[in-house]
Amino acid sequence: MLLIVLGDGVVANVVLNKTKGQNAGWIVITAGWGFAVTVAVYAVASFSGAHLNPAVTIGLASIGKFAWAKVPVYIAAQLLGALLGAAIVWLAYLPHWPVTESPAAKLAVFCTAPAIRKTTANLLTEVIGTFVLVLGVLAILTPKNLNPAYGWDGGFGPFLVGILVWAIGLSLGGPTGYAINPARDLGPRLAHAVLPIAGKGNSDWGYAWIPVAGPILGGLIAAFLYKAVWPA
Repeated sequence: MLLIVLGDGVVANVVLNKTKGQNAGWIVITAGWGFAVTVAVYAVASFSGAHLNPAVTIGLASIGKFAWAKVPVYIAAQLLGALLGAAIVWLAYLPHWPVTESPAAKLAVFCTAPAIRKTTANLLTEVIGTFVLVLGVLAILTPKNLNPAYGWDGGFGPFLVGILVWAIGLSLGGPTGYAINPARDLGPRLAHAVLPIAGKGNSDWGYAWIPVAGPILGGLIAAFLYKAVWPA
């Protein structure tokens, strides 16, 4: 929920009409998402291990670092939190929906869409982005890398994960808007479909499978590569 409140919230601030941050640009959006991840990870790491992303949850389970029995419950919680976060963003920006003419801009607050709609290329972009995310998270949280002898410990990990997400947005986010998280895209897309948003268009369900399938595939590839390189 916190991830989406701050992540979708920064998009709303940039793309909706008559906000203080209107047209602030891509750097603001990517920074906002990076900070959102950091805050959300710090908030829930001690409760759930900071599983904010089904691609991460499935990837970890596939290499034996998370129990498969917990996966369905975790994914359900991730989707529910994402949907609730999107509803909070809608409430926070209530006066700005009627004065924003573009249905595409309103949809962009909630979920991703490709800059150039090419199914294979869009899927590949999401695979690559999530591959970098999951491999990066696993590397950051590797015990050796968190050794205090290197200058940091586990308490610094969420900040580094936020920097990683910021970097992915800056470097790989242009083609598809870097969902890199099935719950982050699907939960808010469902919210867009059901909320009474003034002047909204359709929720682009024809594209919706790509930010679900691509991240899961990318996360699995990253997890197995990590296990092969670092079996312990």
